[in-house]
Amino acid sequence: MLALIFLLTTVMTLYIKLLLLYVWMQWTGCNFNNPFLQCAIKITYPIIKPFQRILSVFRPIDVASLVIAYILSLLLVPVILRLLRFESIFFYLALILLVKSAGSLVFWVVLSRSIMSWMHREANSLDYILLQLTEPIMVKIRRFIPIIGGMDFSPMLIILILYTIYFIGLEYIPGWTFI
Repeated sequence: MLALIFLLTTVMTLYIKLLLLYVWMQWTGCNFNNPFLQCAIKITYPIIKPFQRILSVFRPIDVASLVIAYILSLLLVPVILRLLRFESIFFYLALILLVKSAGSLVFWVVLSRSIMSWMHREANSLDYILLQLTEPIMVKIRRFIPIIGGMDFSPMLIILILYTIYFIGLEYIPGWTFI
């Protein structure tokens, strides 16, 4: 039973992060011809398509993907907590799970871009998509801390901010540790 719960939790968490990545790619205006965005579209589009017809009013952000990610988070909370009944607190915990998933996604994308920047090789589609995703965030950080001696400290500051938010959540947001 634990193996099934682990497998279900892992698959649903990865799908939630893929939906959030899809929203992030649309928000930053990533190139739709990129193979990674094409893969995200092929995986998520069959589920998103019916919701996009209803929720296509809000154009800059793909609300349908966010709604589906929230619904999956709502279904994942009882699995994580190993409860068989549904309670109203799950709506709140699903929102926390979604926020933590978004923060985790930003962390891993920024870390991946930082590691990829150390490798001096020709640019590929992964480098390009990581640049498109992280550059809008890093530009805002570079306004306060410019590149010093060829070192860009903006990824470290973003990760520090994410860790600070995580620890603030641990201390002040009820339910942060359960999910």
